[in-house]
Amino acid sequence: MLADLTAGAVEDAEARATSRPLAVVERAALEAPAARDAYAALAPSERVKIIAEVKRASPSRGDLASIPDPALQASLYEQGGASAISVLTEARRFKGSLADLVAVRNAVSVPVLRKDFIATPYQVFEARAAGADLVLLIVAALPQPVLTELHALTLQLGMTPLVETHSADEVSRATDIGARLVGVNARDLSTFELDRGLFGRLADRIPAGAIKIAESAVLHPDDVAHYRRAGADVVLVGEALVTGDPITTLRDFLAVPK
Repeated sequence: MLADLTAGAVEDAEARATSRPLAVVERAALEAPAARDAYAALAPSERVKIIAEVKRASPSRGDLASIPDPALQASLYEQGGASAISVLTEARRFKGSLADLVAVRNAVSVPVLRKDFIATPYQVFEARAAGADLVLLIVAALPQPVLTELHALTLQLGMTPLVETHSADEVSRATDIGARLVGVNARDLSTFELDRGLFGRLADRIPAGAIKIAESAVLHPDDVAHYRRAGADVVLVGEALVTGDPITTLRDFLAVPK
């Protein structure tokens, strides 16, 4: 599944490159306003922080919400206290787009993450050109030399790489490239099975000084509390926010005790 999603995302990027060549996207990326400081926004504090996700659908859950106005959705997240906004830009299975990212960037003041299956420099440049402050890099989808290259390019463009892991070996690979924002996804993107205990088993392997982010399997305040007890600085939440009242849900999540 992960290989198919990545191949599809790369194919779609190559199609976009026929009408918007790499040189054009590079120039737009370099001319874009400076990226916001995601490290500062997500830095550990006495309270958990939330990355709130604009997410219409997923391969595991199907359609979740139509979200006709992603800018409005993101504005509600900011009102509710989200420290950053994640925007799914993958079109085939998640029904997102770069246009969603642009709309969200123009609507909020907090950092914005491009969440997609990034595997080429072109995708990193177009993320910056669209206003992204963070880029998701999935360790399982990338050979180590490619991961190293894309991580370095993301930093070079002033953005923050969120390096996503699913195993001890992947945490080691993230550590080897100096990742300072490390996510642990409870959903195995090869099988789409969930393991909420995975974060707790891997958290101690993430180096001191790196921001620890728990991803997936978050529907209730108890889920946030579970991750917080396991050492999460930040929790990424999608489904619970698009299927309910985002402001109320966020405030309930953020009220989880230290």
